[in-house]
Amino acid sequence: MTTIDTSAVDASVLLVDGPWRHRFVTANGARFHVAVAGPDEREAPLVVLLHSVLGFWWSWRHQLVALADAGYRVAAMDLRGTGASDKPPSGYDVPTLVADVSGVVRSLGAHDAVIVGTGTGGDVAWAVPALSPEIARGIAVLAAPRPVAADGSARGTTTVRSLHTLVFAQVPGLAERSLTRGDLLVRLLDSWGGVPGWPDTGTLEVYRDALRVPFAAHSQLEQLRWLVRSASRSDGARLRAALAAAPAVPVLQVHGAHDGLRSAGRARLSTDEAATCTTGYRFETVTGAGHFPAEQAPDLVSTLLVQWLAAVAPVGRPTTDPEP
Repeated sequence: MTTIDTSAVDASVLLVDGPWRHRFVTANGARFHVAVAGPDEREAPLVVLLHSVLGFWWSWRHQLVALADAGYRVAAMDLRGTGASDKPPSGYDVPTLVADVSGVVRSLGAHDAVIVGTGTGGDVAWAVPALSPEIARGIAVLAAPRPVAADGSARGTTTVRSLHTLVFAQVPGLAERSLTRGDLLVRLLDSWGGVPGWPDTGTLEVYRDALRVPFAAHSQLEQLRWLVRSASRSDGARLRAALAAAPAVPVLQVHGAHDGLRSAGRARLSTDEAATCTTGYRFETVTGAGHFPAEQAPDLVSTLLVQWLAAVAPVGRPTTDPEP
């Protein structure tokens, strides 16, 4: 007899209505869902938003509206294995995820884009200038310290209290069941979020649904597992070397003061690092947020992004190659 998982959720329920358009594009051998807002014209600067583990495109619902209102073409992407995007059995390493993002930018008809990532999506954003420099107009990273220090070594920013959950997440099967049927999601959002009262019941249920889409919990955990396991492997060393040698781009870094996963105290680049790896560096601490500032302080984060984008990718500047 076939056992039916009655907790499973169809990905279509995650295509929430709003002042945005849902599109599916092909890139890097897979199909990706993006929620797009703002002008259709390709001349408008493209901003691609990358969610973190536990999230999906909906994590950027506030910024989708704010950036579109400011004149940007905005695409909040479901990374592979998440939401309504394809969920292949492999490819959850950062280099493959960067190739996915680069392909989506091209599929959306843009020559380049500003890449904005939060949490593990921020890890992907940091790697874009290193692995796909031709598309990186600039990057903004939330709750994501630069993965390498000035000497090319891994930057240790994970908080001590979060280590036991990262270790537990390495156990295949058990962690997936705890995310979809147990209380792991609640514990992670509470521990990492660092802000009492967040998330509210409605937000929690949306994220619970997203993880109950078949294969979504496993895929998200595979991304987290790669980040942890690659730290001592050759693939991780290769990525760190590429990050250390990446061309400098404009960088906005935003970090919640109460981040329970990655310490705010060790997140900021030194003056020497900023001068070496960026062409303009801005760091902002959000006092009322933890690991999820885009949702915990949405108005402030939206304002910071719009102000920074006005200098990095002003509306009205062409974003495609001129005709010969």
